[in-house]
Amino acid sequence: MRLDKFLKVSRIIKRRTIANEVCDAKKAIVNGKIARASYDVKVGDIIELRFESKTLKFKVESIKEVIKKEDAATMYTPVD
Repeated sequence: MRLDKFLKVSRIIKRRTIANEVCDAKKAIVNGKIARASYDVKVGDIIELRFESKTLKFKVESIKEVIKKEDAATMYTPVD
């Protein structure tokens, strides 16, 4: 699954276009490297999103094309 789609489906970012913009601004880092929106996310990847005021870091636990809103948080776990 593409990185921008994963961020949207897992509800880390609300809209796919915004997820795409975050990747284009080089604020998405996967396994220590800057990633493009087309990056193919795999289970076990560590994704870091850098925003102006904070940084989000999490590990991919599962990849699903369609998931219920309540279960979206099971797709990743936060990392310190």
